[in-house]
Amino acid sequence: MKKNTLKKLMALGCAAALVLSMTACSGGADTAEDTSSETTEETADGTTEAAETETASQDAAEYNIAIVKQMDHASLDEIANAVTAELDALAAENSVTINYEVYSGQNDQTTLKQLGDQAIADGVDAIIPIATLAAQVMAVCAEDTQTPVVYAAISDPEAAEMTGIDYVSGTSDALNTELIMDMMLAADPEVQKVGLLYSLSETNSAKPIEEAKAYLDEKGIAYTEQTANTNDEVISAASILVADGVDAIFTPTDNVIMAAELAIYEDLAAAGIPHYTGADSFVRNGAFATCGVNYTTLGTETADLAYTAITEGMDGLEDYYLSEGGIITVNTETAEALGIDYSAFSEMGEIVEVQTTEE
Repeated sequence: MKKNTLKKLMALGCAAALVLSMTACSGGADTAEDTSSETTEETADGTTEAAETETASQDAAEYNIAIVKQMDHASLDEIANAVTAELDALAAENSVTINYEVYSGQNDQTTLKQLGDQAIADGVDAIIPIATLAAQVMAVCAEDTQTPVVYAAISDPEAAEMTGIDYVSGTSDALNTELIMDMMLAADPEVQKVGLLYSLSETNSAKPIEEAKAYLDEKGIAYTEQTANTNDEVISAASILVADGVDAIFTPTDNVIMAAELAIYEDLAAAGIPHYTGADSFVRNGAFATCGVNYTTLGTETADLAYTAITEGMDGLEDYYLSEGGIITVNTETAEALGIDYSAFSEMGEIVEVQTTEE
C-alpha cells in the first residue's frame, strides 16, 4: 500500500480534536555504553605504570512496547493477555527487559490516533495494535519514524490496505467461511433462511459476508442482512432477525457484534436460533459455535514477531502470517438450550467445548 493511501484513509481522524488525555507509554530503550577507566598501579620497585581497565559487562538490553487494542471485548482482551504473557517469557528467556503498556482505543479513531502519536513521541521500539482499525491508525502514526508496527487479528490484510508497508507486519485470523456454513447445514440440513449480522464499519466483515452470500446463493438458501454499529443497534438488529424467522445467524470476526454478544445470546437461544460466529470468544460469551483460530496462540505468535522486529529488524518478515485455524468451539449450554446435537461436527475438526462466561 502506498503511504499516501494510508494518509487519506486516516485524514478525518487525524484532523479531529483530541478529546481524551491518556497516560504516556514508556520511553524508548536505553542504549548501553562501554565505559573504560585508566588507573595507576605501583610495581614492586616503586615505579608506577598506567593500566587500562574496561568494564566487564554491559547493561542488559531494554525495550519498550505499546500494545493498543481497538476496543475492549473478550477476543481482543484474550489476544492482549497472550501478547503480554509471551513478552514476559521472552524477556526472561533472553535476559532482557521488556516494558509494555496496554491501551484501549474504545473503537474511536481520534482516541487511537492520540495513543499512537503518544507512543511515537515516547520513542517506543514497537507498537502492537490489535484489530484492523487500530493497526491502520498505528501505521499512519509510525510512518515518519518507521517504528515497527506488528499487528494482531486482521482478517483480511489486503482489503485493509496493510500490505506492502516496510515497517508493518502481523498475524491474520482469516476465516474459513465455507466451513462454518457447512457446520450450519450439518447441524440443520433443513435451514431455509439465514440472518447475516455484522457491522459496516468493520473491514474484517466484508469478505466473509460476501463469501457467505455466495455459498447460500449456490445452495438456494435465502438470507437477510442486518447491520449495526453500537450495542443498542446490535440488540435491535438481532431482534429484527428473530422477527424475520431466520433459522440461523452468521457473524464473522466482527468486533462490534462481539462486544454485544452477551446482550443478545439469550434472546437468540430462546428463539431457537443458533448463532454461528467467526471467533471462539463469541462462543464463550453465549454464541452457539465457530470454527476459527485460537486467539491465545495468535497473541503469542504476534509477540514473537514483534520481538523479532525489534531485535533483528523488519527485512526478514512477511507482509503477514496466517494463524492456523480449524478449531471448532461449541458452547454446550447454548447447544442444550437450542436442543442441537453437534456430534456431526466431530468429522469436521477438533471440537472444544466451552460454557458461557462474562469475560
